[in-house]
Amino acid sequence: MDNSPLSAFAGAGAEQLPDFRRTPRPRVGHIQFLNCMPLYWGLARTGTLLDFELTKDTPEKLSEQVVRGELDIAPVTLVEFLRNADDLVAFPDLAVGCDGPVMSCVIVSQVPLDRLDGARVALGSTSRTSVRLAQLLLAERYGVQPDYYSCPPDLGLMMREADAAVLIGDAALRANLIDAPRLGLAVHDLGQMWKEWTGLPFVFAVWAARRDYAAREPEVVRQVHQAFLSSRDLSLEEVTKVAEQAARWESFDAGILERYFTTLDFRFGAAQLEGVAEFARRVGPTTGFPADVEVRLLGA
Repeated sequence: MDNSPLSAFAGAGAEQLPDFRRTPRPRVGHIQFLNCMPLYWGLARTGTLLDFELTKDTPEKLSEQVVRGELDIAPVTLVEFLRNADDLVAFPDLAVGCDGPVMSCVIVSQVPLDRLDGARVALGSTSRTSVRLAQLLLAERYGVQPDYYSCPPDLGLMMREADAAVLIGDAALRANLIDAPRLGLAVHDLGQMWKEWTGLPFVFAVWAARRDYAAREPEVVRQVHQAFLSSRDLSLEEVTKVAEQAARWESFDAGILERYFTTLDFRFGAAQLEGVAEFARRVGPTTGFPADVEVRLLGA
C-alpha cells in the first residue's frame, strides 16, 4: 500500500468482504479521482484491497489497459466500454454517474453557452465520455460548434486563451467550487444539463471485466463484483467518516466532500441503462460504436 488516503484505512476493521486468497489475484484498475473513493474505501477499510493487484491511473489509460488485456477488471469510461462492448461485460448496479448534478464534470465559461459558436473551448479532460457529452450538449442543445483544443486542466491558464473550458474529476470540482466563483466565471454542470435535456441519468464510467477473463475465472469475477458492491454500501453508510478522512488530504472540507459523495450516483440499473442507450443513440455513429450497441451485464 502507499500513502494515499485509501491506504490509511486498510485493516481498520469491519465485516470481512469476499476473500480471494484461494485464487490468483485479479488485476484491477483504480481511478485516482475523489469520485471513486466510495467504491474503494470499504475495500481498504477491511483489507480486501490487499487481495487485488491494483493499478492506479487515469480513466482513459485504465480503459486502454483493460481493452488490451493488461487488466482483468477496471472502471471503463462509457465511450470506451461502448466501443469495446463485444469484449467486455459490465458489472450490474455499479457505475459512476449522476441523476442530476454531478459537480465534477463541468463547462466553465466566460460567455453564455449559446455564444460559443466558433469560439475557442479548452478540453482539459482525459475522459472521452465527458468531452463527447459536452460536445453533444453544445451542438444539439445550444446549436454551437466551438473550436476545441486540448490543454492541461488549469482553469486560470485555460481562460487566458479560451472562452470556455471542459473539466472533469478533481480539477473540475476545484474549478466548480473554488476557482470559478473567485474568477467570476459561470459553471455549467454537465450532469444537470443532460438531465434537464433528456430526463435521464448519465453514466460516466462502468466497472467491467474482460469477457475472456470472466469466462475463465467466473467465481473471482463474481467475488470482485460483490466486494465492490459491499464496499460502496459500507462507504455510503459511513459517508461522514469517509468525507472526514478524505478531507485530511484534499483542499475541500468534509462537508463539501460528503455532499459530493452523496450527489454521485453509483448505481447501474434500468434507468441508467436507459440513459446509456439514449447517449449511444445520439452519438454512436460519430463516436465509434453502433447506435443500438448492446450492453451485456455480468450474470445476464
